[in-house]
Amino acid sequence: MTVFVCLPCYNEALSLPPLLDEFARLKQTLPEPLRLIAVDDGSADSTRRVLDASAHAGDLSIRVVAHPQNRGLGPAILSGLKAALEEAAPDERNPQKQSNEARDTGGGGGDVIVCMDADNTHDPRYIPQMVQRIRAGADVVIASRYRGGSAEVGVPLFRRLLSHAARWVFRLCLPISGVRDYTCGYRAYRVALLREAMNVFGDQLIERRGFACTDEILVKLSSLTQRIEEIGFVLRYDKKRGRSSLPLLDTIRGTLKLLYHGRMLRARARRLVAQRPPRA
Repeated sequence: MTVFVCLPCYNEALSLPPLLDEFARLKQTLPEPLRLIAVDDGSADSTRRVLDASAHAGDLSIRVVAHPQNRGLGPAILSGLKAALEEAAPDERNPQKQSNEARDTGGGGGDVIVCMDADNTHDPRYIPQMVQRIRAGADVVIASRYRGGSAEVGVPLFRRLLSHAARWVFRLCLPISGVRDYTCGYRAYRVALLREAMNVFGDQLIERRGFACTDEILVKLSSLTQRIEEIGFVLRYDKKRGRSSLPLLDTIRGTLKLLYHGRMLRARARRLVAQRPPRA
């Protein structure tokens, strides 16, 4: 098993060095090989130089994917996922069957892809726990702000209120069993599930450019699996360096649009799943 970490980066030159130091420490204790897939989404600062320097130093295994221009969080995550899937070990069996068997037997092998923010607000120390949940049979593991042991440090009040409001609206309009945190992008995915999702949705797995893409991915993946779990984590917004790249108005607009079209999106996802060709 290899643990791939997808890091979408936009103007994170200040935040990346301490985060990469945390990954170097994690590498010493993580039993699985660690591979970082960093997507420089058209940064205007020295993000690319920081990533290239770390890759050349050899302390971490890093692949840098570069977008010539800023495309947004959704395309950056999609590029990172596709790059990780290119490198991940091939599935010897039907990905959906593999996930089902993992559930039935209480375990599962195969590679894991973790997506997280590159602004040092998501601590890599939660990755071993998330990987262990995947090994135990989960298909998706969310680092949740609304589980036991969770906290939000340094998050402005308005952002906390916005996240809590989104949480309850999603639970009311687009409920997913076991999910309390729909908007946190810190997640671990079973590679077999993501391959199945790419077979079904293709590049339409992520159509939204902004931060609403995190909700979109979850809604679409929930049409393929019900094995979605959460762990509590501490969001360290106080460790963020530099300005936030979160456009609040665009995020609110994108989230409302997703909620408005949510039922149609879920119905379309289920229709695509039903229409997929049978796999041996």
